Amino acid sequence: MHIASRIARLGTETAFEVLARARQLEAQGRHIIHLEIGEPDFDTPENIREAAKRALDQGYTHYGPSAGLPEAREAVAEYFNRTRGVQLYSGKEVVITPGAKPIIFFGMMAVLEEGDEVIYPNPGFPIYESVIRFLNAVPVPLPLRQEKGFRIDVADIEARISPRTRLLVLNSPHNPTGSVLDATQLEQIAELAQQHNLIVMSDEIYSQITYDGVRHVSIVQFEGMKERTIVVDGFSKTFAMTGWRIGYGLMPEHIAEVVARLQTNCTSCTATFTQIAGMEALQDRTLPAVQSFVEEFRRRRDVLVEGLNRLPGITCIRPQGAFYAFPSIEGTGMDSREFADALLLEAGVACLSGTSFGAYGEGFVRFSYANSVENIERALERIAEFLERRGVGVSTLHRERP
Repeated sequence: MHIASRIARLGTETAFEVLARARQLEAQGRHIIHLEIGEPDFDTPENIREAAKRALDQGYTHYGPSAGLPEAREAVAEYFNRTRGVQLYSGKEVVITPGAKPIIFFGMMAVLEEGDEVIYPNPGFPIYESVIRFLNAVPVPLPLRQEKGFRIDVADIEARISPRTRLLVLNSPHNPTGSVLDATQLEQIAELAQQHNLIVMSDEIYSQITYDGVRHVSIVQFEGMKERTIVVDGFSKTFAMTGWRIGYGLMPEHIAEVVARLQTNCTSCTATFTQIAGMEALQDRTLPAVQSFVEEFRRRRDVLVEGLNRLPGITCIRPQGAFYAFPSIEGTGMDSREFADALLLEAGVACLSGTSFGAYGEGFVRFSYANSVENIERALERIAEFLERRGVGVSTLHRERP
């Protein structure tokens, strides 16, 4: 059967491919340490699970409005306003979707014409470029450099703006590097967006996962930006709800109406009982669980980063947010794909090649520290042994743990 040519423009998310390969090795009896997938290993907090059970018993098993239950949309707007310290949004400017990816897809579909240029971070979440290409828009990669802490350089944005530039994608805290944009940088980007009449897609899915006193700032907090911004967020990362498939976007009301119509044509609606569970997640009583998740992520980050920096050929800056480390492996003499493939096959440690996140990811790999300290320590030992077998210097991995 013929496959439409436009499908060739769709990319993929390599994390799921590597996970599948790792599962195949496990089926053969291999022990694999999973540092590839961006999924919290915590259970969804009990109060959220109980809310879903009650919702099922109360009959939330039917279709709902395409944009989401009105009460759930209002809850999302109130939560966003509270966590960003603003009073900007109402429920009419919220669309609830099965996961956050549909907001990326539908949002870009709503505002991009063929040939429009989109500036997006590279390395970055691979779905950005995938959707841009699928829509026959033009991807314009914005390089993120280790020497600048993987933060966006505003001058780099300005240098890439042309008369065809329509959309700028931001992601902070950032996947895969863990960098966080500060208020000064975002204010400069906001000025640039208004000067050149750009739409901004602000992916804030890791907004509540930051460390060392760093606070998330949203670009909509700056005057004039709400009217030109589509915010992407959801429940998966903050509340350990990856399998629930519930996300949301905040955007101008006329864009929300278009995104809801796209959802009508694609999924009809988001499951109603998960929206009730999501409303529970947004309550202050869930905050202690979220704080415990973040504190544990911080502990794991420190073990992983300190361990990586003791290994020959590897250097790693300390992430400020999300739950990923993005070390340089240039000193090992291997390219990113070779390193990641060999580490899985020879050492049983699953990670992602930096090129899974774009061409500017060459020379790096991504480790997710959404795994236990015990497994991270074991992974560091395996990496050290792997590097020794490969002749990469003499391992200085101390046997005492940080």
